Amino acid sequence: MNFRTFAAFVGPSVFMMLLFIAFPLISVFSQSFYVTQPIYETVTTETCTPGFLTQTCITEEKSIPKLGEDGKIIRQTKFVGLQSYRNVLELERAWEALSRGSWRAFQSIDFWKALRFTLTFTLITLPIVIVAGLAIAVMINGATKAVRGPVIFISLLPFIITPVIGALSINWLFRGDGILTAGLEYWLSRDIAMFAQAWTIELLMMFYRVWHVAPFAAIVFYAGLQTVNSDSLESAVIDGASRWQRLRYIVIPHLMPLIVFVSMIHLMDSYRVFEEVVGFSSQGHVISLQWLTYDFLVPDQAGNRSISRASASAMLTMIGIAILLVPLLRRTWRDHRGGH
Repeated sequence: MNFRTFAAFVGPSVFMMLLFIAFPLISVFSQSFYVTQPIYETVTTETCTPGFLTQTCITEEKSIPKLGEDGKIIRQTKFVGLQSYRNVLELERAWEALSRGSWRAFQSIDFWKALRFTLTFTLITLPIVIVAGLAIAVMINGATKAVRGPVIFISLLPFIITPVIGALSINWLFRGDGILTAGLEYWLSRDIAMFAQAWTIELLMMFYRVWHVAPFAAIVFYAGLQTVNSDSLESAVIDGASRWQRLRYIVIPHLMPLIVFVSMIHLMDSYRVFEEVVGFSSQGHVISLQWLTYDFLVPDQAGNRSISRASASAMLTMIGIAILLVPLLRRTWRDHRGGH
């Protein structure tokens, strides 16, 4: 099936939308197979310094970028295949570290260090966000109409705050002479450095993500609670079902499609964690896959950027997201087919 046949099959508008979505992905994918580098030339330079009777001259050869007629550095692009992926994964170093049983050496490799934190961050915060969001939604649903509006507004405040600003706020509360750090030091009668080791930084980053995202899950679940069959709930009350039993056997099954939806959004968003790394200035201890991609794009001292490695890192990140989404997508597809 060629492009023209496919466009006629799905319709022009759908085809243009798919093309619009796929074009950046194809561009990133293609860039991961090419490397653009300056062309260097070897020049001989002679440096002379004055002496007592005669000057001393030193001749040396240097490799410098070749300049074009416009004065700009000449660059060339060449196909390197999977070399950029090999440079990112560093499989030889990783296998050597694992064969020696050295977790420290394995975690010294940037990609695997970032992957470990990204997976930990995503999979730990997911159930906490779901449970916290459901608890907030039940609380809002049980509030009286007079206070329900203010409760919803207050619950949404963490989600409204800009992510970087929110992360910086938590950072300031715990860093140095922050209010919470000072309180903990007074309570425990000892000095506390929350940003001196990786695991405490990770805990603070997870706390912030749950605090920031749980209100979104709560609003989605609260909307779903409005569609729960009241007759089923009344019948359960008559049969003597407790509040927990009604929640477990009636409410949660009814909200399951929304739980899957929130889980998918959270997995995609958390796997691309970046704001927390910047807001908590954790690059010295904790990095994520998204931050690693950004770091490849930062120019070095010579002004060069590793665009090919950044593209390879971005593609590996997208592959990881797709793998995590497979179980949820399979469940959605199974429920969709079962509904028909």
